[in-house]
Amino acid sequence: MSVFEGSVRAMLAANLKRARAERGLSLSEVSRRSRIGKATLSELESGTGNPTIETVFSLSRVLELPISDLFDARPAGELTVVRAADTEVLSGAGVDLRRLQRIESGEAVVEVFDQRFRAGRSQESDGHVGREHTVVQTGRLGVRVEGHEVELGPGDYVCFDASRPHGYTALDGDVRSVLLLQYGARQRLHLSGGGAESHPSSS
Repeated sequence: MSVFEGSVRAMLAANLKRARAERGLSLSEVSRRSRIGKATLSELESGTGNPTIETVFSLSRVLELPISDLFDARPAGELTVVRAADTEVLSGAGVDLRRLQRIESGEAVVEVFDQRFRAGRSQESDGHVGREHTVVQTGRLGVRVEGHEVELGPGDYVCFDASRPHGYTALDGDVRSVLLLQYGARQRLHLSGGGAESHPSSS
């Protein structure tokens, strides 16, 4: 389970309800497209749920918005320091993520995460908005993207379209890495909440 303070749950609840309303989607429709139970979504919107990484990435895919739009954005400043002890951990079947920063430049958005894969565990994704960039710091990481498999070691880098099904496995002990999620102009349009939108598929 992920570790979330009450204020973060409240921010997720408010942002989820807002994004759903802007897109004219019912709770049942979001449940159908994301394959997240309606009761679970109701708990998240009421601020009582504990989201996993799988839940958050599914919502990002269905609502077509960056993960950071579901949480409180940090104000920009001349010097930004993020302490490990001050960040919430978002956990999945095989990975723990800590969101460090959101960077905006023109129409582009980049989210920076500290990423730890647990020894011998795998993390699978049906796909979500954006491109993934991963730089391995320690350990050996197996990466799968639509049938293509690579093995990465310390200092190695991989990038791919995150809308494609993909997965990671920690091959030899824990793996520490940095994850960058990049969103282009098409996804950036959804951040303003205005204009016509194309609805995502359920897969």
